[in-house]
Amino acid sequence: MKKEAKIFFPNNKTYSIPICSGTLGPDMLDISLLHKKGIFTLDPGFLSTGLCESKITFIDGNKGILLYRGYSIEELSKYSSFLDVAYLLIHGILPNQVQKNILIKKINSYAISYEKISKFFQNFSHNSHPMSIMLGVISSLSSYYNEKCDISNIRDRLNISYNLISKVAIVAAMCYRHNNQLPFIEPSQDMSYVQNFLHMMFSDIKDKNIMDNINSNSIFKYAMEKILILHADHGQNASTSTVRLVGSTGSNLFACISSGISALWGFRHGGANEAALDMLNKIKEIKNISKFIAKAKNNNNSFRLMGFGHRIYKNYDPRAQVMKKICKEILCKKIKTFNSKIFEIAMELQYIAENDSYFIEKKLYPNIDFYSGIVMNAIGIPKNMFTVIFSLSRTIGWIAHWNEMVKNSKFPLYRPRQLYTGKSFQKFPKNLK
Repeated sequence: MKKEAKIFFPNNKTYSIPICSGTLGPDMLDISLLHKKGIFTLDPGFLSTGLCESKITFIDGNKGILLYRGYSIEELSKYSSFLDVAYLLIHGILPNQVQKNILIKKINSYAISYEKISKFFQNFSHNSHPMSIMLGVISSLSSYYNEKCDISNIRDRLNISYNLISKVAIVAAMCYRHNNQLPFIEPSQDMSYVQNFLHMMFSDIKDKNIMDNINSNSIFKYAMEKILILHADHGQNASTSTVRLVGSTGSNLFACISSGISALWGFRHGGANEAALDMLNKIKEIKNISKFIAKAKNNNNSFRLMGFGHRIYKNYDPRAQVMKKICKEILCKKIKTFNSKIFEIAMELQYIAENDSYFIEKKLYPNIDFYSGIVMNAIGIPKNMFTVIFSLSRTIGWIAHWNEMVKNSKFPLYRPRQLYTGKSFQKFPKNLK
């Protein structure tokens, strides 16, 4: 028997609203047909509105739970590779070795056209922000693949998805090379996805510390693998919802993903790890932490602790726990490029915040951004590339959500409503007729 709620509306009528129950999480009122009764809801920021039904990712912010297709992020980051997770998010199952080999072969086959991509970079200044280049190039690639995908055909959808997974790693590495006025490096057919990405960024760098980063057994390859897994998807956030909205128009996948990159670029979404690292650098010494804590607690001061608190998580961010462990592993290895002083400041700041009643009451726990910037900085990745790495990872989630949406031939064209508060009917001024 369907559950319903009787709700009294301003038109003095009572309507029965269906109650939908998911596998996990709270029940939701299905208000999708209210517009037929001339009733609309107002929900700025969609804070209380479900955008869609999805089987991809579940988050319980109060309990600190993040699941990809039902698997905990802790277990996936421990036992899986990034391509395992990519396959899981897109197909709904973890791949066996045969399926993984097919995926790798497909991705590698699309990497051979990398020379075409390099032509797009000629129009960008070497001083351009890497995210602006990433956005421009991915969007431009839709001119190559605009007519090559029938979204009603599953084979076409998967082919363009694999193509994009291949291209986004190449473009991300090229952004770094272009910024540093270095020649582009051809992708390798003999490396893992993550190792190949590091190869395309660093393989001719003379600094031995950075060169070690692409070693197949490197702690940095391990760390990068985990960073990409942890950022691969996070439900209906701003960028994922943007991809779905643009995708609802029937737009090309490359164009949809470029819209996600645009949304991710904003400092309120994808740039938080860079801000957290900047904050730790400003603190400089452990003895200065108390001053910054005091500023954060002062309501009249605009300063806030970056990397603490999360819009969703009111408990520990499970991704942060994994990243914290990676930081400690790198510290134990005594890697020269790892700034142990910054990490020590981070640990002390975390300890103080976790034991301070102000932060406990406001549930301001460290999130993934608090640690990921430290790790990427150790790998040798400059701050302006942090969000590019984020977009490389999140592309997998965006693709999964796009596929989930368009595989239903009756997917709706998104059209939010508005509460109009402008002027009512006005007469046109006679002197302007």
